Amino acid sequence: MMMKKDAPRGTRTGFTTGACSAAAARAAVIGLVTGQVPEQVECLLPNGDLVTFAVQDGRLDAAGTLAHAMVIKDAGDDPDCTDKAHLTADVRVLPDRGGQVLLAGGVGVGTVTLPGLGLEVGGPAINPVPRRNIEANVRAVGTTLLDEVGLEVAISVPQGVEMAKKTLNARLGILGGISILGTTGIVKPYSTAAYRASVVQGVHVAGTLGHGVVVLTTGGRTEKFVMGEMPELPEAAFVQMGDFLRYALGAAVKAGIRRVVIGGMVGKLTKIAQGETITHAGRAEVDTGLLADIAAELGAPGDVCDAIRGNETARYAGERMDALGLGTQFHTALAQRVIQTLRARYPDQFELKVLVCDFDGRKIAEAS
Repeated sequence: MMMKKDAPRGTRTGFTTGACSAAAARAAVIGLVTGQVPEQVECLLPNGDLVTFAVQDGRLDAAGTLAHAMVIKDAGDDPDCTDKAHLTADVRVLPDRGGQVLLAGGVGVGTVTLPGLGLEVGGPAINPVPRRNIEANVRAVGTTLLDEVGLEVAISVPQGVEMAKKTLNARLGILGGISILGTTGIVKPYSTAAYRASVVQGVHVAGTLGHGVVVLTTGGRTEKFVMGEMPELPEAAFVQMGDFLRYALGAAVKAGIRRVVIGGMVGKLTKIAQGETITHAGRAEVDTGLLADIAAELGAPGDVCDAIRGNETARYAGERMDALGLGTQFHTALAQRVIQTLRARYPDQFELKVLVCDFDGRKIAEAS
């Protein structure tokens, strides 16, 4: 993988499992088109960047209808349990499926067994953005083939079963392997001291702007959403805090910022509401009991509340409440819980506003 090697220690970015899968798939399709899998491939990331990846183990079957390629994940300076994973693509010609690109999960890619993840139960744990990115790369280089035939892209990760034991996947109902993830294609070292320091620095910069406000978001999608909601603010007022709410709010107090806006989705907001100020997936589980209590207060039937309490994801709770027509009220109540929890921890230190978006970055609710 071609990367900048001169970044300061602790800040070097890497690539997601989704980006590596897309690169392997693209290389395999080039093999089907040209008769040879390349040793390196330029891949389009979801964020629009073009990045060159080294390709390992490229080969074709004798008939030229099945191609194999593998990309080794480099997580940069993020202490990611999927670092050095072998993201493998086997692309097969489907003679009777002209123009179609079908995605499958192989060994080491988890299978979804519970609702609440936004993925089909029984299907592979390949998230929506990587799915689209893999297909886009396949179509970019496979146009001539797809005029005549379809292509099945099977993603596998030989070490995925072992790697998954270091994640909460099984608790979330993802069995037999890891998830293929990533919304930009880039892994930022969210879990490092350097990233924490950059969050604190960002908040302090926001405090110098004269607007008296900092907008804290959990990632790129939520930041884009809140920027759309608050276009009057300069970009430097927005800080992607990742999982580090505690450090961000401590910095806001120190900088004397009087207004704090938090933008998030249901999962991270639930963790904040339950009192977690480090919201990393490995640090604490989502308290679905809290969500069931909110649902009950809004008049949801007992069986729905029990199902929410028994599920492992916050997303499931949102989906069940949406189905009852109570989605807006539910997310508003959750936002109010976030404010109550933070008020208790930071009494009278700043005004708070919480903006909630869905998984497509559309506004659902707010509270202040």
